[in-house]
This record gives sequence, C-alpha cells and structure tokens, in this order.
Amino acid sequence: MQVGLYFGSFNPIHHGHLIIANHLLENTDLDQVWFVVSPQNPLKPSTSLLNEYHRLFLVQAAIEGENRLKASDIEFKLPKPSYTVDTLTYLQERYPSYQFSVIMGSDSFQNLPKWKNYSWLLQHFPIYVYKRPDHEVLPSFPEAKKIIVLDAPLLPISATHIRKNVKEGRSIRYLVPEAVREEIERNGYYR
Repeated sequence: MQVGLYFGSFNPIHHGHLIIANHLLENTDLDQVWFVVSPQNPLKPSTSLLNEYHRLFLVQAAIEGENRLKASDIEFKLPKPSYTVDTLTYLQERYPSYQFSVIMGSDSFQNLPKWKNYSWLLQHFPIYVYKRPDHEVLPSFPEAKKIIVLDAPLLPISATHIRKNVKEGRSIRYLVPEAVREEIERNGYYR
C-alpha cells in the first residue's frame, strides 16, 4: 500500500488541507493519505495549539466516511518534539509492507535543511511537494530518492485566520467542514 503522510498541527484542519489530500489521491499513485497530527512541531511555538486529542478529533470529524483518508495519532506515542524522521522510522517498523512518502508544501520544502536527519529522509522516502505562492521548489537535493512537484489547487485559507475569526466572534462557515465548525463552536475552542 502506498501511503502519503501529511504532517501538520491541523490547528484546526480546514478545506485547504482536505483539497490538497484529495488532489494527491486523485493525481498520484497514493492509495491513502494519513493526516499525522503533530503534538508539537519543533520549528513552531506551541502556545496557540489546541490540545492534540481535540485536534485529532477535529481531523476525524472532517474525514468521516472517507476510506482513503486517515487521522493518525502516531506522534502522540513518540517523544516530543516530533521529528518526521523518527516517525517514519517507527512507521516502517510497524507497517513493513507499506510504502510511505511525505507530503509537504513548497514553503516547508524550503525549510527541509533545518529538519533532523533531512538528508536520510530524502534518500529513503519519496517527497510530494505541492507548490505554494512565493515558494519556489529548487532541485537542490541530489541525494533525494524521488521528489514529485505538484500544482495542487490551493485556497488562501490559514488555520491562523480561522483561529482569529473564532476569537473575534466571526463566522468560520465554509472555511472548515461543517462537523469541524460545529465541534469548535460547541466546545468553545480558540476563544
């Protein structure tokens, strides 16, 4: 099975994330996309993060009924902060028959040299990079096993904007799936 790992805080998950995941399923050889909810990104401050179990539940609510999309809490069981290379090593051991690849935006791809053991990651796993405005994908990694660059449809939606709207009492309808909006409002998240 070909599994694309879409790492992120998903704070909260929104339609932009879902469109990218669906685009990859429809336009690559991936069988599934797993949303790997990161409890703590080592390159981002964690002060504005909703509890990881709440974020995981929001991802599960967003993809309910989609058998090719999966919410993963794998990094909850690993040491924090979460490093992609450690997660991939663990997943390879746990699912030896699966072929894993990494999904990232071109903004994250530009930061790859800051990642722990990034060269090893590039040598052993395909990377699917979706282009983001103002972030070129430069072929500067000769050691890479396989880098696939995609023009995925992008929405200018950010989780930061969604959190700001909630905090200011503005609607987030149509920015997130309805089940996610209802859960955020019911529990008073991001206020």
